[in-house]
Amino acid sequence: MPLSFLGAASLGLVACGIAWIWAARPAAGDPTSDIVVAAAHFGMLATLSMGVLGALHQFTPVVTQQPLRSVGLARATFSTWLAASWLLPIGFASEEERIVEAGGALAAVAVTLLVVNLSKPLAARGKGAPVVGLRFALGGFVVTACFGVVYVVDRTGNWFDLSGHVVMAHAVVGLFAWLGLTYVAVAEKLWPMFFLAHVPGARRAGRIAVWAVPCGVALLAPAILTGSLGLAIGGVVVLAAGVGAHLTSLGAHVIHRRRRADLHLCFVVTSALFLLVGAGLGLAGALVLPHRHSTGMALTAAAVAAFGGWLLETLVGHAHKVVPFIGWSALRARGIATNRAGKPLMFADLYGHTWAALSFGLLTAGAASLCTGVAARLPAATATGGMLFAATGVVVAANLAATPLHMLRSRDHAIASTAGASQLSPPEVVFRPKARLRPRARPRV
Repeated sequence: MPLSFLGAASLGLVACGIAWIWAARPAAGDPTSDIVVAAAHFGMLATLSMGVLGALHQFTPVVTQQPLRSVGLARATFSTWLAASWLLPIGFASEEERIVEAGGALAAVAVTLLVVNLSKPLAARGKGAPVVGLRFALGGFVVTACFGVVYVVDRTGNWFDLSGHVVMAHAVVGLFAWLGLTYVAVAEKLWPMFFLAHVPGARRAGRIAVWAVPCGVALLAPAILTGSLGLAIGGVVVLAAGVGAHLTSLGAHVIHRRRRADLHLCFVVTSALFLLVGAGLGLAGALVLPHRHSTGMALTAAAVAAFGGWLLETLVGHAHKVVPFIGWSALRARGIATNRAGKPLMFADLYGHTWAALSFGLLTAGAASLCTGVAARLPAATATGGMLFAATGVVVAANLAATPLHMLRSRDHAIASTAGASQLSPPEVVFRPKARLRPRARPRV
């Protein structure tokens, strides 16, 4: 099931890129127009949320040492979320309210199924900061979905105005209390393995991160809704402390790593840089917005794009670790234990490293171009970012799937050939005339 989610996320990234090409000009004039909202939701729902849902279904049983409640519920969650994550952006772009309502209903069903399925393993106690973070992230997903349902119901009203404070509260909860917090929690389990790092005192930073991030969002989101400056400052401080603890943990793992620098390190470090860029753009937008509304909105939208780059970089980077691990286990279970050279099969044999480096370059350039285009209101840069996103989705999906599928096909062909050779043809029957018997010589008397 995790591979199904991740494969759908690659397809969502392609759709996100195409949508941003289409929304390049409207984004320069109004970052809150329907087509821009559609492009953003292709990124947040069909790409990021789809990939994070796959990570939850993969790592929740690992970190809790408890199975999911049901594999059937996982399949139902995938199907309903796949439909919802495409129907909602399509409905926004086409302004078809029936499509939007259908997507919203399916999204509510998918969230309910996920909560039911994960509630049992996440109830495990004594599993440390990652499980605590995943519990908070699941709650953040529910709150994000509630915001979305209200928006779907009130599309014709003025309460959920995209140019107002409600959409910013919605974005903060979705980016940090759902998507970002899932990464923060899971990373505390993955970094020691992927970096081969034993960090003294790393658990302290991880505990601070998984508690401070949701607490900061719990203060900041109501402050944005009510316009309370003091509460907003408190929320920003607590959220910044959580993000700072997350970056501190990352820095400690990078310093104490025993694995040499590789592409995964490039993804993770670049992801952290986009997080810092997003924080800077968000602060600039908050300062400029009261004085120059259009410029402030553009900077705020660019901040959201940068935070999306933070999550996209880490999603694609960790996919190059997680997908080969799952594929390796599946191949070994089918009797494939060697690579093409006849040596023992390794994780690194299951994808092309040149293509992986290309995907890193495409994704980084695309995120940077999109942030620049949205902030400076440059349609050409925004469209370029969309094209690079679409290319990244194609390259990542093809690269991670091609080698395992080729190995499976080769194995099936070898099995078929062996089976064909082992079936012997029926023996040939040769009829020969019987030899004439000579009469026995009589003994002489």
